[in-house]
Amino acid sequence: MRRLLLPVALLMLAAPMVEAQQANRAAPAAPRPSRLGDYQSWTAAAHTESGQKVCYAFTRARSSEGVAGRNAENVMLLVTHRPGGRDQVAVRAGYNFPRGAETKLFVGQGELAFFTNGDTSFARDGRAVVAALRGGREAVHRGPGPNGRGQATDTFALAGFTQAYEAIGRECPPPAPARR
Repeated sequence: MRRLLLPVALLMLAAPMVEAQQANRAAPAAPRPSRLGDYQSWTAAAHTESGQKVCYAFTRARSSEGVAGRNAENVMLLVTHRPGGRDQVAVRAGYNFPRGAETKLFVGQGELAFFTNGDTSFARDGRAVVAALRGGREAVHRGPGPNGRGQATDTFALAGFTQAYEAIGRECPPPAPARR
């Protein structure tokens, strides 16, 4: 009887592991972003997040200074349209900001305020930033370096921003106003 119990117990333990492996094989891969187009320095794309379409335009930094070992390819300026909010503007810095840090984005003579969380800086007023980006030639983002040491400066080309922004607006149009 004991000889029979051991193989039965092993089968009972192995069954959930086999089911999990089969479920992992059957699970669909996460959808990949779809490219809407390239517009000079900017790329427009869309992806699905929690069943909702999210559209974004981004560019990589043309130059990055002030943080040793940081690659400008990893530094991005993004504008996102989500179902719950449009004109969400962020800068991904490639390092974690000090807690509670503030950063600034300079476009032409304008200075726009951003707040930080982790490795990302978020615009306090996305609409104002988008308006500035549409009329500018370059954007310069400045903020504290890692651990509050030094200052990091990232420069972004704005050529093609308006076209990329219009592409994400077509793909993710604003919600229709509620009817009364």
